Amino acid sequence: MHEKILDRLCGCAAGAAIGDALGMPLEFGSPSPPGKLVRSMRPGRLPAGSFTDDTEMALALAESLLARRPLDGADLAQRFVSWYRHNPPDVGIQTAQVLNRIARGESWQTAEQWTLANRPDSAGNGSLMRCWPAALAWWNDRPQLVRDSQLQSRLTHPHPECVAGCTFVNCMIAELVNGTAPRQAFESTQQSVSLPDGMRQAVVNAATHRREELPNTGWVRHTLESAVWGLLITRSFEEALVQVVNLGGDADTAGAVTGALAGAAYGFEAIPLAWRQQLRGKWPLGSQQTWHAEDFSRLAKQLAMK
Repeated sequence: MHEKILDRLCGCAAGAAIGDALGMPLEFGSPSPPGKLVRSMRPGRLPAGSFTDDTEMALALAESLLARRPLDGADLAQRFVSWYRHNPPDVGIQTAQVLNRIARGESWQTAEQWTLANRPDSAGNGSLMRCWPAALAWWNDRPQLVRDSQLQSRLTHPHPECVAGCTFVNCMIAELVNGTAPRQAFESTQQSVSLPDGMRQAVVNAATHRREELPNTGWVRHTLESAVWGLLITRSFEEALVQVVNLGGDADTAGAVTGALAGAAYGFEAIPLAWRQQLRGKWPLGSQQTWHAEDFSRLAKQLAMK
């Protein structure tokens, strides 16, 4: 594997976790004033540098992909349930509802049908935040990348916008990892991935929006819009993340998605050293093992080379 491709794969994994940690203290807040953008890891509901459920669920997906390839929905469901049983400090409402049903003995397919029937309009970003391991596992196999990106979303977030958003992000990551420039990767992905009409219009026009026009809520459409905006209006990993997490709102999830994209675009070595050194989080939950940026780099290599 070419050294630059490997660097971008590692950048995607570490970048997602770093974006999550950088956005964590800004979650649910108002946008930072343009002249006072937060550029350092700060404490919030967790200690400074800590990643959240966004990254924890991505790690569960990564472990499932390392154990079963292609992705097995039943295996992934049980890993999500195991994570959930360790009482993580933050779990999305819909994710909790689905995992409760699976924990009581339902199959993930039955839980999916329940969600579609009872929460047909629920299009949160809970699967978009964690989808990047499927891109790293299948960075050079587009059909399998699409299959597993969609499957991991369907398990908790089967709404068409959620499934399409995960596919879009992961196909764009694959383009970036292979050396395509951000603007060209975005345009290529537009041609290859079909988005629902309203979502497509928002994403296609994302780079033309003014900062104050980006709500950055927990709606998957808004998260994808913010991440694309941040990647396309900047020219470095650092600036892409700084711009997006300072939008406030669902800052950790938007940061995670932006970090995955920008990490794939610019590589591991382009991530500020201070951020890499501060990243930390416990995984698996219930253990004493602390994950740092280098552990995400190692994971990326395992996923890409399995």
